[in-house]
Amino acid sequence: MSKYDIIIIGGGPAGLTAGLYTARSKMKTLLLEKVAPGGQAALAWAIENYPGFPEGIDGPELMERIRRQAEKYELEIRVGEVVKVELSSEDERSKRKVERIINTRGEEYKTVALIVATGTRPKKLGVTGEERLIGRGVSYCATCDGPLFKNRKVVVVGGGDAAVEEALFLSRFAEKTTLIHRRDELRATKIMRERAASNPKLEFMSKSVVTEVLGETEVEGVKVRNVETGKDLTLEAKGVFVHIGNIPNTAFLKGIVEMDEEGFIVTNENMETSVSGIYACGDVRKKLLRQVVTACGEGATAGVAAGQYVQKWKYKKEI
Repeated sequence: MSKYDIIIIGGGPAGLTAGLYTARSKMKTLLLEKVAPGGQAALAWAIENYPGFPEGIDGPELMERIRRQAEKYELEIRVGEVVKVELSSEDERSKRKVERIINTRGEEYKTVALIVATGTRPKKLGVTGEERLIGRGVSYCATCDGPLFKNRKVVVVGGGDAAVEEALFLSRFAEKTTLIHRRDELRATKIMRERAASNPKLEFMSKSVVTEVLGETEVEGVKVRNVETGKDLTLEAKGVFVHIGNIPNTAFLKGIVEMDEEGFIVTNENMETSVSGIYACGDVRKKLLRQVVTACGEGATAGVAAGQYVQKWKYKKEI
């Protein structure tokens, strides 16, 4: 069984930054990421509010820079999806807990401290036709799939910054992009609303929800219902991009650390969870703002806190 000072689960901006700090502090650190380092930030076509880049920077480039910087200090990165975390019973009396982590390849690792940075996944509409047509016109990532809809009509569902950003990106390719949102006005920030309003290729459908995705083998359109009048209409579209929120990736920690009703992990200001030696950072935390810049800051805090925990462990000090 491989043993580490610190194991980080998740390779987005929070996890990579945590790894940068722990590896730079000479902690033996393993980062486990189920797909590839970068997380959702690596899918962002433009990040405009990360300090130091007045012209903005694309997500893949920023994440690649952070990854290279972390690996410079010998952060070990492996591909693997964690499915279970166990607390070692032999150390429970002293509260110096060792977490065992098992991933899908059947490998088991032992660590003194654990940092959870698993982020979130997109919420689904839960309507007829959605599941059947995923990958056939239904998408949760305009950056990934937008170029496939050149000169076609598409719809974006959602009213926050992410939805507006995706709609703006799609307008580069699509013939027409219709933004469907439940409220009477967008929840997005003012600057994003202004950009959307000034884009001639965007149309808006407020006080409306998608009730069905139409099509047999590929998306042909959507059924839309006005939430005030109850009136239904059919909208032609070849693509449906859903951005209505996110679900935290915390199922593997159920019953181990405290979470809120939605499954986001509760931490203190040092990113420590309800279990000593387990930390959480980034979008997986219960918090106000989910941005790359906050994820990096929390990753740094978690990395330092976890490092201090390991040092106390090694020198048999009170934890």
